[in-house]
Amino acid sequence: MDIALLVKVLAPCLPFLIKVGNKAVEGASQKVGEDVWNKAKAIWAKLDPKVEAKAAAQEAAADVAKHPEDEDLQASLRVQLKKILETDTALAAEITQILQAKTAQPTGDNFQMQGKSYDQSTFKQVGKIEGKGDVNL
Repeated sequence: MDIALLVKVLAPCLPFLIKVGNKAVEGASQKVGEDVWNKAKAIWAKLDPKVEAKAAAQEAAADVAKHPEDEDLQASLRVQLKKILETDTALAAEITQILQAKTAQPTGDNFQMQGKSYDQSTFKQVGKIEGKGDVNL
């Protein structure tokens, strides 16, 4: 289980996962992308009861939710999640499956250019793509 990857997926979503509401969900999928948001929701649904049961994990998650880009806070969350997942190997296996699941393939409605994803019908930016700016239609 790659705990660092797990925290990288969860960190930008935690402010929305901890304060779930219709506006929060809308903001999350716009900020991190629908695929990452869906993975984070599925993972958090499995992790949340374990995090809630452990005060230190709860505090670490709340801290990352307040400051998702703080590497020190992410390190604290990594330690807590590592402890949880080392004691629950079945949960670790489930989360690994979610992390490794293929994301939905892009439809013909979107295209990618210069590291950004655009909606073809409106030409509005809908996401950011990691990597160089090749055009993928």
